[in-house]
Amino acid sequence: MKIAALISGGVDSAVAVHRLLEQGHDLHLFYIRIGLDTGEGDCSAEEDIEMCSYIAAKYKLPFDVVSLHEEYWENVMEYALRTVRQGLTPNPDIMCNKMIKFGYFEQRWGHEFDKTATGHYASTKIIGDTTYLATAVDPVKDQTDFLARIDYSQLCHLMFPLGDIPKAEVREIAIRTQMPNAYRKDSQGICFLGKINYNDFIRRHLGEKKGAIIELETGKKLGEHKGFWFHTIGQRKGLGLSGGPWYVVKKNVQDNVVYVSNGYGTEKQYGNSLHLDEMHFISGNPWVDSCQSVDITFKNRHMPDFLPGKLTHLGNSEYVIESANKVQGIAPGQFAVIYDKDSKLCYGSGIITGQNVVL
Repeated sequence: MKIAALISGGVDSAVAVHRLLEQGHDLHLFYIRIGLDTGEGDCSAEEDIEMCSYIAAKYKLPFDVVSLHEEYWENVMEYALRTVRQGLTPNPDIMCNKMIKFGYFEQRWGHEFDKTATGHYASTKIIGDTTYLATAVDPVKDQTDFLARIDYSQLCHLMFPLGDIPKAEVREIAIRTQMPNAYRKDSQGICFLGKINYNDFIRRHLGEKKGAIIELETGKKLGEHKGFWFHTIGQRKGLGLSGGPWYVVKKNVQDNVVYVSNGYGTEKQYGNSLHLDEMHFISGNPWVDSCQSVDITFKNRHMPDFLPGKLTHLGNSEYVIESANKVQGIAPGQFAVIYDKDSKLCYGSGIITGQNVVL
């Protein structure tokens, strides 16, 4: 097949290229440039592009750098900053996959190829006539949660060459084939920030505004913060309070107040119910004819564990997850990702709503 392979300069996408070539596919490599690249640098892409060029040269493959800078900032970053202003917790990486990598890229370049391939740890599974997003063999590296807002047409055009092998084997392949990035560290954090600190980025765009940090149980003022937008539900670090641990458990956006609770075991940082809106099923609702609660597993953030629970449809696009276990840091604005009860198929996601952010 003729395949557009998205590469990042990291070891995962490089090994994905190697495996696709072993399978006999015809590849064209692409690097999507987003970031500011202004010299101040929200993102320094030159090192990544150089590494991608080495991979292209190693395998004698065509390679293009394509820019989706404006589209990224008009869509993904507009969403992220709007969400933060509302006191909610965004997930730019999920939106980047949906709107940029498998949205604008597909519309302009990817559609000319039989498939688009990436180094995500995920897979697909065909059941009957329907293609489903499926989890990776390596549960620790599984990245289906970052793909849980893509649509069905996007999914059907994707390939995930790393879904059937663990991360350790990926490293072994890179070393054995003498990849130039075999020992390069995995990237961490939000895709567009590069080495820029997240709080510095938020400060640049939203500024600072002092407000009170209040203990929820007593109403006692414990200190000050520099803007509720620097804090998210479940956060422990960065509060500057003694006598901890302290956890952010609630925010009042209108009054710019951050509420905290003390102790590792404080009940205020846990919950069992996750209320969801804007539910999105990638391959269609598998329970469309069911009026009952269904057994599922789910994630409320990027983590290796799949949590057991029950999903109930409340009406329209509203659902609720009742978790079998207490869930730490249920952050409104984040995505809860829905899986089957065996954690093999990723059905989609909904946006978490809740009472711990007062608008």
